[in-house]
Amino acid sequence: MSAAVSAPGPATPAEIGEGLEALCGWAAGLDIADIPEPVRQRAVLILADDIAAIVAARDEPQVRALQARQAARSGPAEATIFAASPLRVDRASAAVANGAAADWCELDEGYRRATCHAGLYTIPALIAEAEATGATTLETIRALVIGYEIAARFARTFPQKALVLHPHASLAAVGAAAGVAALRRLDPATFVAAVSSASTMVAPGPYTHAVEGALVRNVWPAAGAWCGLQAVEWAECGIGGLPTSPYHVFAAAFGSTPVPAELTDGLGREFAVSDGYHKLHACCQYSHSAVEATLALLAERSVAPGAIRSIRVETHRLGMTLDNRAPATTLAAKFSMPHILAATCQLGHAGAEAFAQSTLTDPAIAALRDRVELVRFTPDLPWPTDRPARVTLAFDDGTHHTAECLSARGGPDRPFARDEILAKIRGITAPAYPAMPEVLAALVAGDTGGLDKPWAAQVAAMTAGAGR
Repeated sequence: MSAAVSAPGPATPAEIGEGLEALCGWAAGLDIADIPEPVRQRAVLILADDIAAIVAARDEPQVRALQARQAARSGPAEATIFAASPLRVDRASAAVANGAAADWCELDEGYRRATCHAGLYTIPALIAEAEATGATTLETIRALVIGYEIAARFARTFPQKALVLHPHASLAAVGAAAGVAALRRLDPATFVAAVSSASTMVAPGPYTHAVEGALVRNVWPAAGAWCGLQAVEWAECGIGGLPTSPYHVFAAAFGSTPVPAELTDGLGREFAVSDGYHKLHACCQYSHSAVEATLALLAERSVAPGAIRSIRVETHRLGMTLDNRAPATTLAAKFSMPHILAATCQLGHAGAEAFAQSTLTDPAIAALRDRVELVRFTPDLPWPTDRPARVTLAFDDGTHHTAECLSARGGPDRPFARDEILAKIRGITAPAYPAMPEVLAALVAGDTGGLDKPWAAQVAAMTAGAGR
């Protein structure tokens, strides 16, 4: 008779503390030579894509107002806000302004294995710090890989059973602190102090704020960027958290069931940036498989949107949360499956124009929104097909047409070609920053000479001729 095997007990604060110390020790000791070339190339593509996402928001009225206020109240000019015309401000002001713009249009890169946009959380503070301090582009890429890794591992270590907290609020400060700590090459103990301190500065931003369209959701990464910068400053003054602080925040306060192994498993062998996704559709990634299925149906036949009697969407658990039928803001529209699919049917795409303010009151799109039915996709499928969709369009003539997409393009299983992402970047940035597409394309192509230049020189090249 064999002995019973006991199930592992719940994670303890000590396990999280030990894992954080090991993670930060690895980060402090990581050299650029330890990062495989494909990983570095992925990091550069993420950096380029997220800078384009910042530029994409340049004409949003709320973003313009925020950028103007940051510039008016700025300290010494040491970093750049990628506004309609570049603005030179202090590093904290640049981090805040770029952090607010980066997620506004829903075109930034994201992390596929957990609910997390690790690049968004790391990049605004990191590039401001890099420009201000004269760090090289290669040093900036190394710090991005590290910041992304730590933010993504936090997302995997502290999963949510249900989408209650939005990760832009609960993880942004951690990514920002990790990226800046890596760039400053803090010793392991100070690195722990900075990241643990940042983990106590996160916010309990409700996930439903995105679905309901509260624009404060868009500035949670900005707040995180500021807090992350300050966490590093204060850690260097001897003010920090505890190695166990993340447990007390994410498990004790936020109710997550921690998985401590996620802090260290595969360190140095697996890199989180390899599991990121890129977006061409300007809406929540949870809807992208449904958009692809809808576009496939539209490609099959000539569709008169007015002839669509109903749109049945079978979607995954996360997609079912996108249920706002009457979005009041452009943010709400980007998190509304009814609006996303109605606009896709009406306009033939889910690009930025599909979520313009005018679409919220467009009578044809409103009529189609009312015809969308959300149904749970069954059975649940394993990663990377865990965000599937099946869309059925029913027409007035009694016909029905169905298409299925098990995994949207853009993730590691179905990546976009590099040229597709560069075309997206060019389309966004060239009208405001004519030199930016070529500078970013050269870096993405592996311009070794460019990687040795200060990041400030890259910014100067990207912004040359802008605002004329």
